[in-house]
Amino acid sequence: MKIAVIGTGAMGSVYAALLADAGNEVWAIDTWDAHVRAIAQKGLRVEGASGERVVQGLHSSSDVADAGACDLYIIATKASAVGAAAQAIAPLMQASSLVLTIQNGLGSGQRIAHYMPTDNVLLGVADGFGASMKGPGHAHHNAMKLIRLGEMKGGMSERLRRVEQVWQAAGFKAQAFEDINQLIWEKFVCNVTFSAPCTVFDCTVGELMAQPQWWEIATGCTREAYACGLGKGIHFGFADVLKYVTQFGQGMPLARPSMLLDHQARRVSEIDAINGMVPLLGRELGIPTPYNDTMAAVVRKREEAFL
Repeated sequence: MKIAVIGTGAMGSVYAALLADAGNEVWAIDTWDAHVRAIAQKGLRVEGASGERVVQGLHSSSDVADAGACDLYIIATKASAVGAAAQAIAPLMQASSLVLTIQNGLGSGQRIAHYMPTDNVLLGVADGFGASMKGPGHAHHNAMKLIRLGEMKGGMSERLRRVEQVWQAAGFKAQAFEDINQLIWEKFVCNVTFSAPCTVFDCTVGELMAQPQWWEIATGCTREAYACGLGKGIHFGFADVLKYVTQFGQGMPLARPSMLLDHQARRVSEIDAINGMVPLLGRELGIPTPYNDTMAAVVRKREEAFL
């Protein structure tokens, strides 16, 4: 399969390396010039949870147009860059081309819809999957639990099964689901619980949960997001959302959410797609969202210094 991975940061680099190592023709697309050059000159090195390898033979570029028509375009950028990626992909799409977008938060499918029809769009969720960049052309794979895949409009299809098999053949634990939106929302309530609160209080997941006042604020964010999900007709796989996020957090007490890592690196985060999305949904549904309003406002204020 010919695959373009748009956004080969930490996660995208792992996707690109393993998919290429499995025999697919892979294009690694990124705006980090040094990274693109390192891949072209030395290959893409990945170490950690998926083993150690240096994958040669990847194509790398800062422009997806160089890849041309592909069977699969994987958008692995931050949520804020999904629209620009979709705009660049749109002229290259063929009737059989698929787009798979994997981000934190909500709204990626809607961002894509501004630039192309969404009939050929798949949504993904990376569950328990962490990675970091060691340098240009070098990623560290911290953990890998499950890549969840689904049709944007729901249901099971032959093409979804085909994409599932491609990921599985590359060594990923991947599974296709009929209702990917349920799974996206279930991850979303966890993101909302830990992302902005850990960032605001500059702490790990375990430290957040150990401080009663901090945890009360975090679970206030949880309750608001859950209420919005119910208002949107999401069928959650649990009845007790606080028990669900507590168990999630207890499984990774030393973790630092990507939003906190962005701030430590003085980068703008995905706040608009995570805690910042809850107030938008709340206004649409008539649900008060004071906890997420406050957390998002603090994060955005801090990010003014990064611009």
